Amino acid sequence: MDALIETFDNMLDNGNVHVEDGLPDEETIQKLTKLYQQIDLASLSKEERRALLQLSLLQVYKKEKIQANHQMTPDTIGFLLAYLIEKLVTYKPGIKLLDLTVGTGNLLSAILGTLENKGWDDLALYGIDNDDTLISLASISSQLMESDTKLVHQDAIIDLQVPQVDVVVGDLPIGYYPLDERASAFETTAKQGHSYVHYLLIEQALHQLNDGGWGMFVVPKGLFEAPEAKKLLEVIQKYGYLQGLLNLPQKLFVSENSQKSILIIQKQGATAKQAKPILLGEFPLMKDRAEFVKFLAEIDAWKAQNFS
Repeated sequence: MDALIETFDNMLDNGNVHVEDGLPDEETIQKLTKLYQQIDLASLSKEERRALLQLSLLQVYKKEKIQANHQMTPDTIGFLLAYLIEKLVTYKPGIKLLDLTVGTGNLLSAILGTLENKGWDDLALYGIDNDDTLISLASISSQLMESDTKLVHQDAIIDLQVPQVDVVVGDLPIGYYPLDERASAFETTAKQGHSYVHYLLIEQALHQLNDGGWGMFVVPKGLFEAPEAKKLLEVIQKYGYLQGLLNLPQKLFVSENSQKSILIIQKQGATAKQAKPILLGEFPLMKDRAEFVKFLAEIDAWKAQNFS
């Protein structure tokens, strides 16, 4: 992974090989320079550059065992989130969008590319992650997409070093948050033992949103089935509205237990109101075009009913 980061840093620096403490040696520098000359980043589109990074990451995943929470979010999920943002968020120049768990940056880049194709220009993008390797990859992704994304290397469970935003997204990590003292400041903290990190992050997002802002998160399919979920639901209803829960196609995941959903919440205030009914359902696979178009039409009808 470190070699991948160094290679892309070199290519973004016009193919100049960075040397530190005499490494790499002159022979390796010449080999690398020759290879870099075969890749003209300037001649590639933003999406081609993003694909180049994705394919390189997949090669890394074959070599290194990367935990699930650190792997890049598939493009399909990014496209669906971008679609929902386009439908539900009123566009205006300067909209602030935050990825609370930016990771490799692939989710944010997929959303950006899709929205730009829809004419959404001048977006203010922010990303947060506490892993220095992942934040380095997100920085590379941002440069390849020519976006001025403000990336912050910090724990997303403490006071965030970014402004209030209009949209928060995130492919939320699943598991327990180890620092109980920090978690105790949240209403979703566990009464005993460690708290669920994805609960804390959803609560954090609600506080970071502007009034009427939207949060869209990739979460476990059975998010509200755990006994502890009652507190999460109470917090969502206290500060916002639960507007939708859409299951992602099961075939995107290795097993039914690993299936995920997109949680849609809206912060109270401004013109926000509770949608009736809540948007529920399961996305068909994109390759099943007829069913997919039909499902998107159902989302359009739901939006017209509640937010026209």
